[in-house]
Amino acid sequence: MKTRLWFLLFVLSLAGAGCTHTEISPQGPAYDAELSNFEYPRPVHFLELSSQGQRLRMAFMLAEPAKANGRTVLLLHGKNFSGHYWEPTTAALVAKGYRVLVPDQIGFGKSSKPGSYQYSFHQLAALTEQLMNHLKIDKISVVGHSMGGMLATRMALMYPTRVEKLALVNPIGLEDWKTVVPYATVDEVYAGELKADEASIREYQKNSYFGGQWKPEYEKHIDVLAGWTRHPDYPKVAWVAALTSDMIFTQPVLYEFSNIRAPTLLIIGQRDRTALGKARAPASVRSSLGNYPELGRKTARAIPKASLVEIREAGHMPQVEQFSVYMDALSHFLE
Repeated sequence: MKTRLWFLLFVLSLAGAGCTHTEISPQGPAYDAELSNFEYPRPVHFLELSSQGQRLRMAFMLAEPAKANGRTVLLLHGKNFSGHYWEPTTAALVAKGYRVLVPDQIGFGKSSKPGSYQYSFHQLAALTEQLMNHLKIDKISVVGHSMGGMLATRMALMYPTRVEKLALVNPIGLEDWKTVVPYATVDEVYAGELKADEASIREYQKNSYFGGQWKPEYEKHIDVLAGWTRHPDYPKVAWVAALTSDMIFTQPVLYEFSNIRAPTLLIIGQRDRTALGKARAPASVRSSLGNYPELGRKTARAIPKASLVEIREAGHMPQVEQFSVYMDALSHFLE
């Protein structure tokens, strides 16, 4: 018995020696706050920043085409995502000659997650412009998904001479939730974030993102979120998630849609029902929130140079459920 125990301990020590950065829980991989043990599909670079009196690092991928067409596309991730999930879009755009910039915003992915920070879409847009300046990128086409759609809109408003085209893929913020949903403090949201686990994350995405449907291939889109909950760093991640939720809830962009000057494409999966704080909303209005078929058409009317592509068999992530339809629409718009 002692020999078996010694041998087991020896094997475990070798496994640990070969995985110096990886922590494994009984439920699956555990990721630290900045995903140092999670591999992205392309080399990750970092821009050292000084912002709000803090030294921060902004992670990004920059994909270069073999035969460049002279244009750059900026891909902006959603709140529950990081830059790595853009890889199918990145590969398709690079094949068409585009240079593709994929950052993790401060507070997300592999980027720094300061806990004492004034998160705002203006601030994130300014840091993204700083990254563009660092890379000597003058003009861009911006594609934003989910929360990234709110940030992309803010960038188009702040830097109208630099944003050539704007594509919004099931953006959130097409309705002003704070007018109908009771406010939850950052502390209250944080307490809720701390309760998250793999099962609750999967259930939320199933119902809000995928119209009540779930397939094995969707599992990879909750891997990072679930892995964070298993790591000792999770309270740090949860706190920043609460801060950025407050940013989304209190900083709507829809009242400025009429000021957008860039040609704009809306790609809207029709089964999407995402709405921040829906569970807190009065029962009388809850079912009306996140009605993306209606919200997409209303937004297309509000933006001066907007076109709308509706994808019937898709929810919050048409780039996952209906990639070819989504990519055809995006490619046609960018070209």
